[in-house]
Amino acid sequence: MAADALLALASAIAVYAAASWERALWDLSGASGGVTAPPVPGGPGVGIPLVLAAFSVGVAAPLALRRRFPVSVALVSVAVALLGTGVPGWSGRLVAAVALCSATYHRPRQAPVLLLLSVASALTPILFATPLPGGAWPPGFPARVSPTPLAQGVLIAVAPIAVGYALYLHRERAEQQVLLHQAQAARVVAEERAWIAREIHDAVGHHLTAIRMQANAARHVLPDAPPPAARALGTVADLSASALRDVRLLLAALRDEHRPTGATLADVPALADRLSAPGCRVHVTIDRHVAAGPLPALVDHAGYRLAQEALTNAVRHAAATRVDVRIHQGLDTVTILIEDDGQGRPPSSRPSAGSGLRGMRERADLLGGRLDIGPRPPHGWRVEAVLPTHSGG
Repeated sequence: MAADALLALASAIAVYAAASWERALWDLSGASGGVTAPPVPGGPGVGIPLVLAAFSVGVAAPLALRRRFPVSVALVSVAVALLGTGVPGWSGRLVAAVALCSATYHRPRQAPVLLLLSVASALTPILFATPLPGGAWPPGFPARVSPTPLAQGVLIAVAPIAVGYALYLHRERAEQQVLLHQAQAARVVAEERAWIAREIHDAVGHHLTAIRMQANAARHVLPDAPPPAARALGTVADLSASALRDVRLLLAALRDEHRPTGATLADVPALADRLSAPGCRVHVTIDRHVAAGPLPALVDHAGYRLAQEALTNAVRHAAATRVDVRIHQGLDTVTILIEDDGQGRPPSSRPSAGSGLRGMRERADLLGGRLDIGPRPPHGWRVEAVLPTHSGG
């Protein structure tokens, strides 16, 4: 809208300046060669700037609404251009041509009507301005008008309609190309997702099933196993079962991109219970603003994955005795904070932590959030993720 307003203003100024310039040339020619300027409405030399300004604004101002009312704008511009035909040196028909071109571009189905309007606007001045011998309205008018100016007028009238329709066809082809590329990209992504789903099912899924079966078998074969061993076997069976559930949810999400993916921040306490050990206790605190609504599915799941990765790193690699997880949901953001009292080794230096940290940053970036990782005074490590709650709906 602002661009159209600027276009209208620039057109009015350009038409007025061009007419004033031509008027000045007429005056110079009259002063040097005795040539007088042609008559204008209101009499020669009377109110010329005001007349030019009025016609220039009248023909150009409708362009500010050319996208909203393209045909009406063309009608008004053409009408004003016809009214200003008698003003010497005034080129308002160029602005009317722009309006006709724009109307054809935005309303291609109205092209025949716009073409008739353009032809009528081009021929009318020719019919009424062609000098004819024997008076302005001779018998047989307009049959005595020469065909050459009529043919030139028709060609000039067709030009803005042809340009507008050509631009419309170009836009249509460009949009079709974009849709075609999007469809091809979607097909490639779907094939890639299907391939990943098959690989996960055939490799990870089968291995997890085997791990769970072996752990359960060991528990049945060794009913009198020492408590630490029994607890370890139980943890292996539980974790493998949980991993299988996650794999099934991931496979379902890969096959249906609109399907919500599994675990959420509400599952973090259960995750903390599984990862807690006698030498490293995990404490979880969850609070939310009273006016906060439910989290979007993607944000909720991404928050869980961030907490899972940070918590797993802290329990396995930080040599911590205590890990605190705090989850706070505000009105606009959800904050996941994980702090441990371990040795303070950077997570990037821990074995196999590089890809996990990269994945955490990618998750936060995709949702427009941020991830801060750094030492925690006096010792330990601190991971804080802040995700906007308005993304990932």
